[in-house]
Amino acid sequence: MTAIDLRALDVGARIQHTLRVVERSEKTTAGGDPFVILTLGNATGDIDTAPIWKNLLDDGWADGAVRGAAVQAIGQVDRYEARGAAKRQLKLTAPVRVLPRDELDLAQFLPRIAEDPQKLWDKIDEMRRGMSSDRLQQVLGLFFDEDDFRLRFERAPASVGGHHSKVGGLLLHVWEVAYIARGMAKAMRAREDVVLAGVLLHDIGKIQAYGIGWEGFTRTSEGHLIEHVILGSMMLDERLALASAGGAPLLTADQRLELQHIILSHHGKLENGSPVRPLTLEAEIVHRADDASAKSADMADGAADDEAFRSGEQFGDRSKLWRVDRRSLWRPPHRWD
Repeated sequence: MTAIDLRALDVGARIQHTLRVVERSEKTTAGGDPFVILTLGNATGDIDTAPIWKNLLDDGWADGAVRGAAVQAIGQVDRYEARGAAKRQLKLTAPVRVLPRDELDLAQFLPRIAEDPQKLWDKIDEMRRGMSSDRLQQVLGLFFDEDDFRLRFERAPASVGGHHSKVGGLLLHVWEVAYIARGMAKAMRAREDVVLAGVLLHDIGKIQAYGIGWEGFTRTSEGHLIEHVILGSMMLDERLALASAGGAPLLTADQRLELQHIILSHHGKLENGSPVRPLTLEAEIVHRADDASAKSADMADGAADDEAFRSGEQFGDRSKLWRVDRRSLWRPPHRWD
């Protein structure tokens, strides 16, 4: 059966489709009776079910519907009011049925970027070819000339639940950072090759820090215990050591330190996950460009979320805009054409 576009479902639409259980929320009423709300999704988005009340739970309507399960969901899209805002929900008309996942394609059940990954690679590779430093090109080649690394980098999300949390999100984020940072480097007369190398290396640790599976995007053991910033510095050290085994080092000690510093400082502050603050112009540019991509993606996603805005209202519901650190977002009602 063709995957259904969950974002385009109007109130009254009926569905009978296979969806992934994104989340299972178990709650209780004021009287102490249990009820369950399932968040069901596929590559197009997700939707919450209406509460599955105790009598239906007793009849097995949510049995086996744990996070990561594939289920057949039958129901109708409904609308309800929450804090003055109209929300969509899926009112189930039959128990969910857990399906075997062996013959299902996981890619159809996870959100993914709209951009063509190959076109993003073409742009990134063109920027690499335009670098004047052969040595920095060689360093980047230790990673980006390897097919297995490129495949993992292309599939990885940029976060597990924040900005660019999609299959391909890391590739898109790094392209955005490169585009932003290149302009900043030109304007500030920085060393453009160093900036580009720092951009392409700054998030390499995420391919080890984040995992992809039926439960969605998760942190690996390395992600929990070390985090991607440190992992990236470690990965650079390992590749440089292998490249220099039995021969002259590819980089001098100071050159290696500068690239490590850009990776380690790209979150800007200790409280944001960086063990050091940027101490060079190039490190500062990578940090600012990284932050610009992440924050702008949060703003764009929030502004595009129809359920964050009351019908006809220009200002979004703050409770739905948790990734945006401000009281609301504004959708300008006017056009400029």
